[in-house]
Amino acid sequence: MGETTYSIGEGPATRVSLSLPEGTAEAIRARVGKREFSAFIAEAVERELRGQVLDEYLADYESRKGPVPESARRRARQVFDEVFAEEAAWPAAG
Repeated sequence: MGETTYSIGEGPATRVSLSLPEGTAEAIRARVGKREFSAFIAEAVERELRGQVLDEYLADYESRKGPVPESARRRARQVFDEVFAEEAAWPAAG
């Protein structure tokens, strides 16, 4: 039987160990409370991954087609965010 693979933001929760500076952890708890701590971290990591996926796409595009103007980068980020917010789907990283 094959192993199930999940896209970013999908699948059951899994416990991981995470080390943060105490000041950062305190700031998160103060902002969202103890019960929402994990959700806050998960959302932040997913945003970072989405940004990295877009950066990888843009780097690949630039290697094939040449430089992408800053205005086009901003528009690409906006479109990327809108599409994946609507579809509640994430591209696979890499």
